[in-house]
Order: sequence, then C-alpha cells, then structure tokens
Amino acid sequence: MRERNRLASGIEAVRRIESEAAEAMDLTALAEAEGDEAVASEALASLETLGLEAKRREAESLLAGEADNNDAYVEINAGAGGTEAQDWAEMLMRMYSRWAEQHGYKVQLLDESPGEQAGIKSGTLQVSGPFAYGWLKTEAGVHRLVRISPFDANARRQTSFASVWVYPVVDETIEIDINEADLKVDTFRSSGAGGQHVNKTESAIRITHVPSGIVVACQTDRSQHRNRAIAMQMLRARLYERELQKREEAAAAAASQKTDIGWGHQIRSYVLAPYQLVKDLRTGVEKGNPTAVLDGELDDFMGAALAARVGAVRSEASAQAR
Repeated sequence: MRERNRLASGIEAVRRIESEAAEAMDLTALAEAEGDEAVASEALASLETLGLEAKRREAESLLAGEADNNDAYVEINAGAGGTEAQDWAEMLMRMYSRWAEQHGYKVQLLDESPGEQAGIKSGTLQVSGPFAYGWLKTEAGVHRLVRISPFDANARRQTSFASVWVYPVVDETIEIDINEADLKVDTFRSSGAGGQHVNKTESAIRITHVPSGIVVACQTDRSQHRNRAIAMQMLRARLYERELQKREEAAAAAASQKTDIGWGHQIRSYVLAPYQLVKDLRTGVEKGNPTAVLDGELDDFMGAALAARVGAVRSEASAQAR
C-alpha cells in the first residue's frame, strides 16, 4: 500500500504540473495579447514555481533505492577545533532542521551533547517524511566552514570541520540480527536543562556494538527503557545502512565514487569570508548565498548528488553487462 500510494502521488503530481503549466501558458498568451503586464507577470511567476517543483520531482524520480522512502537519522559530530567546530556542528543541525521543516517533514531531537562554551559536540535528529532518507543520504560526509571567527578577539579567519552521518529508520519488515552478547550498554545522566529528573536519574542510554564499533545514544525520553528501545532501533538502522553502503560501493566499484559517498571524506565547503560561496566538491554545484543554504536551501545540492550517484551506478552496471 505504501508503494501504491507513492506511485499514485507521483502520477497525480505530474498531471497537476502539466495542467497548471498549460493554464499558465494560456494565461500568458492572453495577457500578452491584451497588454496586461500584471497578469503576464503573475503567470510567469507561476511557471517559475512549477519549474522548481518539476525539477524537484525529477530528482525524486531517482529515489529508487531499497530504503530511500524510509525516515532518516541524521548524526552530526564536531571535528577537531574546540568551540569553533562545535558551533559549526550546531549550525549544521539547524540547517537540516530548517530544510526538513520547509518540506513538511517532522524533526525530533534524539540526542545532543552540548559544547563547553557554545554549539554541540554531537547530536542526532530523526527526520520523518516521504523519502527523507533518499534525500538526506547525499549529505553524509565532512562539511568544511571558513569564516571570521566570532570567538576570536583578533577576528582571524578560521576553518572548521564537522561530520554528518545519515542512516535509514528501519521498520518491522526489515530483520536485523543483533547478538546481545556483542553489546555494551552504559547509562548516564541526560545533559542540558531539565530540572530534578535530569539531575537525579541516569535515564540516558549509550549502546556500543563491539564487533563493528558503532556507538548510538539516546536521551530524548524520561524513561530509561524507552531510551534503550530507541537506541536499539538506531543501532539496527546503523547496521542496516552499513550493509546498504557495502552493496552500493560494490555496485559503483569506481574509487572516485567511493570517495564521494564514503564516510570521512569532505563533500562541501561553506566559505563566508573573504568571499561568500558554498561549493559541493563532488558535483561542482555552487551557490553564492551561504545564508540561504544555511537556512535550508539544499535541494540543488541534493538533486545533483543523487543524479551523480545514480549515473555512476548505472554506468558501472552497463560496463559489466558489456
């Protein structure tokens, strides 16, 4: 039923875009014939809006991966650099939250470790909505920020790094076998404001999967049992994503593509000084308005990265077939 609803929604959207585009074209022709500039301008604005939606739908058509329609976990970790990097990690968390909200997705903060002076050391969001993982998976990697430091009295330029890791929320239809003997479970007190509960109870949970080294944590709930359940769900998702990435790397085969999609590789630079530019190092897409990008305007970057990933996999499959 979910697949049926997805296809029906896509077909309906294409038909609506076709219909509204035809109406706008007719209105434009009529306005030009009658010399009505106001109506012509309104019709052209409508066409531009439809063009943006069509572009997004075109990119969405590339979301045919096994878990692309799932919700997503977005995990952000500050790199070396202390307060600078921690502030940058918090800026990235805000950026993805804004992007999700602009597209009608639900955002829930699952875990957050505050920095000593500002920002966060790490944080995990759950983004829920159609194709959340499919869109956000292109954001996995290292993000680089260059700016005049707001924490430096001498106003020197600083470079900061933060890592983003994205993995799908797995549902009951996906079986992930986890041996309890392979788990190390720690409890700790939730961080941040929260009154007596935060101060007196160790409700937060951290689970380490020893064979893989994967660590997940959750402190969103007052109940330790609930936090453990959410953390286990996150661990299942991490292990599932790990398997998906192994398959994708095997299919892509090319070393350059592995660098693009692999964890621990720089994918995008955000330069705020001495000039302003955001550049994706995988696709070459550039934006001269970093403020808009940091406010969540990421669709062009995501669409280009999706096209590049799908193109690389198809090229490799075609080469193998030959």
